[in-house]
Amino acid sequence: MTELQGLFFWGFLLAFGAVMYLVAPKSSDEAGFFRGYGAQGRPASERALMMSIFISWIFAKSVTNAANLGAAYGIVGGLAYAAYWLSIPLAGLVIYRLRTREGATGLVPFLVAKYGRGGALAFSAAILIRLFNEVWSNTAVVGGYYGDPGSTGFIASALLFTAAVLLYSLKGGLRASIFSDVIQAVVFILFLGVVLAFVFPAHSPAKLLTEGKFALDSGADLLLVALLQVLSYPFHDPVLTDRGFITRERTMLRAFIVAGILGFAAILAFSLVGVHARLEGIKVTSNVPVDVARGLGFAGFFAMVVVMVTSAGSTLDSTFTSLSKLVARELPLLAGRVPSPRAMTIGSLTMVSFALLGNLPMIAGTDILKATTISGTMVIGLAPIFLFSRWVGHSPLSFHLAFWTGVTLGVLQAAELIPASWAIGSGKYAILLGTNLYGLVLCSLVFFLPLAFPRRRVILNSQS
Repeated sequence: MTELQGLFFWGFLLAFGAVMYLVAPKSSDEAGFFRGYGAQGRPASERALMMSIFISWIFAKSVTNAANLGAAYGIVGGLAYAAYWLSIPLAGLVIYRLRTREGATGLVPFLVAKYGRGGALAFSAAILIRLFNEVWSNTAVVGGYYGDPGSTGFIASALLFTAAVLLYSLKGGLRASIFSDVIQAVVFILFLGVVLAFVFPAHSPAKLLTEGKFALDSGADLLLVALLQVLSYPFHDPVLTDRGFITRERTMLRAFIVAGILGFAAILAFSLVGVHARLEGIKVTSNVPVDVARGLGFAGFFAMVVVMVTSAGSTLDSTFTSLSKLVARELPLLAGRVPSPRAMTIGSLTMVSFALLGNLPMIAGTDILKATTISGTMVIGLAPIFLFSRWVGHSPLSFHLAFWTGVTLGVLQAAELIPASWAIGSGKYAILLGTNLYGLVLCSLVFFLPLAFPRRRVILNSQS
């Protein structure tokens, strides 16, 4: 790349930040900043909500992981990662039930009422870890297009991108996030089409869609892991769940279902970039889109950068707004206090703090796929907590037995202490599959365990 072309790419980052800041609406009250309401006090439209959910869940690390898995396992790898997007319709259905049958106004208030403040506090801690991971794992992807990991270009571009997103997030909170998401979704779809236009002429769709084989040692084990984690994974992501409580129930549900279908299709389509690399025999690193983009010429490389910046930006602004809401409004409720009148200021300071601290792992360097698979295992205990809540009354013990069992298994998995006998198959994800399958069964059993003791019998929910 020439010096002039390099300046163009740096100018694009600056232009992205300037344009987003200029067009993003300003929020002057908490309804706009924390709930995404417009100037007239109206919630986001169904179309805007659907586009926001769609693009905010198309993380930059997600499209990168999809391409990496496509390169490793062919279309099976792409399907494995796309399966996580089934989380969105499932979350919509569960949140619809929580709102219509259990009167929930948010996941944290629901947990306080159903499982006590201790359970809600543990859940909030998991959310903070999740959101912390979202910062570095997305900025690192953008940095990969400006230099090798750890280089000056890599770190400087990631920090510049963070600052650009932070500025317009501070301006409008969730309202600005949803508004910018609509723009970013349109741009993402257009440039995804451009990227695929560079890939498809090299191989027919039939060739791309039949590459790979469905076997446990060829990516099918990860597909099964994803299908298991779908039952719990969406509930620890406020980027998704916060959007489940800002519009009417049926509007929300339709938006979640459509967004999930679109997200599945988009991730599967982008995985074809990795399948293309596999068929071409391109020497790949841990960032397949970058490896492929380098062979697409200036225009193809730029299209790839636009795809990554828009997907990362939509996720990062949603991460900042979810963090601000959690710290400024929900943590005070857990402490039994009314949120401060200066909640917007506290929320803004929270965004700035996490913009700084959240980039430390990016600077240190780490594997972005771990932000999905490991955290997904640690929260498998959330599946019975949300899916089976209607069958128990107020039961803090049920929450803690299920939640901490999942966390323990996730820690053991990360430390490689799960016994080999738990492996299912012989593939790379054999232990991960066994841990999630057996762990999900175990978490569900201990969730219902308090019902077996007469003296501690949980009052059955009258709606069951």
